[in-house]
Amino acid sequence: MQTYTNPVYQGYFADPFVWQYQGVYYAIGTGAAEAEGTVDEVASDLNVDLTHKSRVFPLLRSFDFCNWHFVGNALLRPDPALGDNFWAPEVAYSDGQFYLYYSVGHKDKKHQLRVATSDTPLGPYQDVGEPLLDPNSCPFAIDPHPFRDDDGQWYLFYARDVLDISDDLRVGTALFVDRLQTMTKLTGAEKVVLRARSDWQRFLANRLMYGEIYDWHTLEGPCVRKYQGKYYCFYSGGRWETENYGVDYGVADNVMGPYSDTGNETSPRVLKSVPDFVRGPGHNSIVVSPDGNTEYMVYHAWTNNMDKRQICLDKLIWTPEGPRCQGPTWTPQTITSY
Repeated sequence: MQTYTNPVYQGYFADPFVWQYQGVYYAIGTGAAEAEGTVDEVASDLNVDLTHKSRVFPLLRSFDFCNWHFVGNALLRPDPALGDNFWAPEVAYSDGQFYLYYSVGHKDKKHQLRVATSDTPLGPYQDVGEPLLDPNSCPFAIDPHPFRDDDGQWYLFYARDVLDISDDLRVGTALFVDRLQTMTKLTGAEKVVLRARSDWQRFLANRLMYGEIYDWHTLEGPCVRKYQGKYYCFYSGGRWETENYGVDYGVADNVMGPYSDTGNETSPRVLKSVPDFVRGPGHNSIVVSPDGNTEYMVYHAWTNNMDKRQICLDKLIWTPEGPRCQGPTWTPQTITSY
């Protein structure tokens, strides 16, 4: 038995994505510079070797799942004209290659989805040179999540803005999915996964967006897990800086939907704040612990003084009512290594 206490790494580490490769755990996330748009500028010398460009996205490594250490930054910074805010990276491994999906843009606007590749989990990852979605037709897309189905087909889940209102659906950021034609190209046949329906998912009332005032709602941070033949799309809803932010899910019989998150009308069901202890837990990924069986949700939560988001982890439990996180916790927890 080993123990850990959240947060498992003391530095700023938001939107954590954890994966295992050859018995080693890796985590990649949004650092303070990426979130705040203060990533160092690329060297002014245009002839500088690529390895000397500033790198983006902090990487952590763990050999036991409990102790995490910073090992460098992952992504060779692409064209600075794309923006200074880099958010929510995730990594997929396919046919001997690692693919880093991420968004880049300018604060709260003009964010595009991109992908970079590397031969090793620690990188460096180099951008392939093209966006995954056309920024002209989709000016704001974030939080890409690659998912591989049982038949080997890859899909990309992500969040993007929608402005139309129908039935009880709210304006704001919603979840979409598209099939990957290759690991670096979408088919262009996206479908809506989930849209906001509830008050707890409100980001901000009277928000100026696209030249109009909206009661803006947000679903983001998709993470998909197939369980007993059904597809569960976990997501975070609400405003990321508040105690209302938390994790819920939708469920479907088909990877492309339709998904339903009925039952969450009053609050998130999987993971939510604990007053005076944990604030705004969210943007999760899912990974199996060293015992090869127990699933864990990896997520971020705010420090008490709201100066940074940090990486945390707690058990994912499948109940008759649906998936639940055995957290958030802030006291020592034990895990079974093998």
